[in-house]
Amino acid sequence: MLIPWQQLDPDTLENLLESFVLREGTDYGEQERSLAQKVADVRRQLESGEAVLVWSELHETINIMPRSQFRG
Repeated sequence: MLIPWQQLDPDTLENLLESFVLREGTDYGEQERSLAQKVADVRRQLESGEAVLVWSELHETINIMPRSQFRG
């Protein structure tokens, strides 16, 4: 199920974005980027519609994924 990111409390969204970019295995290429830069990148992807917030009822988790990979 898609979660409209615009309806989340700004602090909650910020925490979700930070949690997402801090996950082990998230690759941002050869250049090292700060947490703030990574969070801003993901935020831009949400704002442009390139990425979406997805709630998994089965796992009771929320994730950020490319819109092209979402099969709802």
